[in-house]
This record gives sequence, C-alpha cells and structure tokens, in this order.
Amino acid sequence: MSSIEGTVEPVVIIGAGHAGATLAGLLRQQRFAGAITVIGDESHAPYHRPPLSKKFTDDSMVQWLKPIEFYADNDIELLLGVRAVRIDRDSRQVILDNGDHRKYGTVVIATGATPRMIPVPGADAAGVLTLRTIPDAQQLGTALDRTKALAVIGGGYVGMEVAAVARSRGIDVTVVEREDRILARVASRELSRRLTDYHVARGTRVVTNFDVAGFETTDGDITSVLSGDGTAIACDHALIGIGAVPNVELAQQCGVHCDGGILVDRVGHTNVPGIMAIGDVTRRPHDALDGLYRLESIPSAVEQAKHAAAAIGRAHGGAHETPWFWSDQFDLKLKIAGLLEEGISTIAREGEVPGSFGLFHLRPDRTVCAVETANSPKDFMAGKKLISERIPVDPTLLADESVPLRDIMAAGEKARS
Repeated sequence: MSSIEGTVEPVVIIGAGHAGATLAGLLRQQRFAGAITVIGDESHAPYHRPPLSKKFTDDSMVQWLKPIEFYADNDIELLLGVRAVRIDRDSRQVILDNGDHRKYGTVVIATGATPRMIPVPGADAAGVLTLRTIPDAQQLGTALDRTKALAVIGGGYVGMEVAAVARSRGIDVTVVEREDRILARVASRELSRRLTDYHVARGTRVVTNFDVAGFETTDGDITSVLSGDGTAIACDHALIGIGAVPNVELAQQCGVHCDGGILVDRVGHTNVPGIMAIGDVTRRPHDALDGLYRLESIPSAVEQAKHAAAAIGRAHGGAHETPWFWSDQFDLKLKIAGLLEEGISTIAREGEVPGSFGLFHLRPDRTVCAVETANSPKDFMAGKKLISERIPVDPTLLADESVPLRDIMAAGEKARS
C-alpha cells in the first residue's frame, strides 16, 4: 500500500466505534498529512464492544481500542459526547449539535447500529434492558446482582452470550426465540442444535416459536414475558437482543442511498461524492460473494476501515477477507468463517478435545462456503483457507476424522491443478 502523506484534505469520521477509530489510526499509520476528526456521541473514548456481552460482570469489561493518549499523540481530534446533526454537501461541513462544525474533504459515516426494540406493552418497564454501550453493560451487570430470573428475548449470539454469563452466576435463565431455533438467521441448524443442547445441559431453558406480545408488570417492575397465546414466563429482568437497526438517518438527510443500511461500493464510497461509510451501518458488496451484505462484526469493521483508508489515499487495499465471526459461550470458543448458502451439505468433524468440533458446509461443487467451529482452531484455520482459496474437498475424506485436514487440503489442491 502506498503512502498517502501528500493527501491533505481533512477527513471527518462520524462515529467513534471500532470502524471509525480504526480508520483514524490507519490513516496516520499511512502518514496521512491532513486533519483528522473523530466524532463520537458517547462520552467514552473508543472501546471494544465484544466484551460488553461476555464480561459485563467483570472489571475487565472496559477495554480501550487505543490508549487515551494515542489520539493526541497522533494529532487526531477526538470529539466525545457530541453528535453530528447534519452533513452540508454544498459547503462540505459536518454540523454538530453544540453549534460547532468541521469542514471535510472526505466525511466517513461510521454511526453503527441501535438495538432493535419490541413495540409491545410493558417494553418500557423497569428491568427491560438492551445491550450496546458501556452504560448498558454496567446497568446489566448491576441488575444481575439482584436478579433471580432473567428472560433473554432473542436467541442470537449476544443473547446466548448473556445467557451463558447469567447462568454461570446461578441465575434462572430462559431464552425465548421467535423462530423455531436459536441463531436461525446466522447459523446452521446443526450448530443451533449443538448450542441449544449445551445451554440446556447447563440449566438454561430455551423456548422457541415464542412471539413476544408484551411484558407483565407490577408497580412498574417487570414480572413476566407474555406470548401471543397467553403463555407467561416469569422473570424480574429481561434483556432484549433481537438485532440492531443501522443508524442511517444522517446519511438519508444528505441524499445518500440507503436500503437496509447505507449502500456502499467495495471500498466504502456512497453515491454522493466525498461521503463514505464503513462498519455495521453499511450494506456492501464482497469480492467473493454475490449481492450486498450487512456484516455486523469486528473483522468486517476493521476490513472496511482498511479499504476506506486505502481509497482515501487513492491506493488499492487488496482483496476482501473471508467474513468471519466469533462468540464465547460458557467454555466454548466459537469461530465461524464464510456465509451459509442454499443447497449445501454439512459434514461434522469432532475435535481433538471433548466437546470440540468443526462443521464444514459444502456446495454441490465440493467447495466449502462456511465452517463453524467450537474450541477447534485447526478446523477454523483450515476452513477459512478452504473458503478463501475455493479448494474442493472429497466429502468422504472430510467425514473421516482419521484423515488429517492438511491431507484433505493437499488432495483438493492436487485435484484442482
């Protein structure tokens, strides 16, 4: 990647999350010579979000992306507790809610997403919580100190991570999911089954096909979650974890095309010159995939920051990385690469240690589109390579756990050559 030290037009980054903060750091790393401003509406410096759902009862929950002095040391203006209210395309200014403004040559929208709420009676009751920010996590951690029964609304990764932490503390936990299985949108049926069994074996109750119709309350405090058929699940706190809505309002106001997120090209350009977008707020193309994807993950945010930094310097950021994700639940370290597709077959390989495994998902042409692993880094790394290089595999060999993955990969590379 070439140096961009000759580029001097100011860059204004709206959003101080992983994508925005990473972009600012990469620009300085590449010797970008212009002014850089990062605008964050939270009062905290940029921090890691994954620990919020895994360590919200732990003092190690707050982890800064960079030491606080990094920003001043690298001449990055960090405006915290300030919200951008408008992008003026004509004057190329970002207008702030305190009446101030910042001029830009390029403005990058990295506003992330907001937890999706359930518009039902009682959703505003005390004890109904969401999880996205440090204050949210602190509130959840404090709530668990006085919680006897927790209802987790939504069986996605965040919900299952919170359920695991709460259950490990001896709290009665019920996960309610609208679909017929947990992780229905993001995981294979086999991974859903294995994780459900793992949680249930540790005392978590998992209720599927449960459509939340409301929350019962007494004196403003939640007492139960109600389904449409009248089923009630007793609880004194509930966490709503049913996904997040991209924060596209600022983009829409200035004519940026949005559809399920801010629409961008492979490096983050929008339809409006001078305006880019990266991170969870975007829907983007991927070199190895058809269509547009809103990939909500730290690896995706970091990769988009890398490509945006290169594009600002009029350089090429290289090929897109295979999408990957991770989750910690009890003592399981889950790592997933690729995306599931229609018409695939699944081959399971049990790992080297008890409870570890790799689920390999094959297309009809015998290439791997996705791999889901638990406590099995070898399976994850091999699967990621198989996906990115589109190496065909012999399903019979893959199903034989006595055959090392390296031999299966070597056979596939030989057959392809």
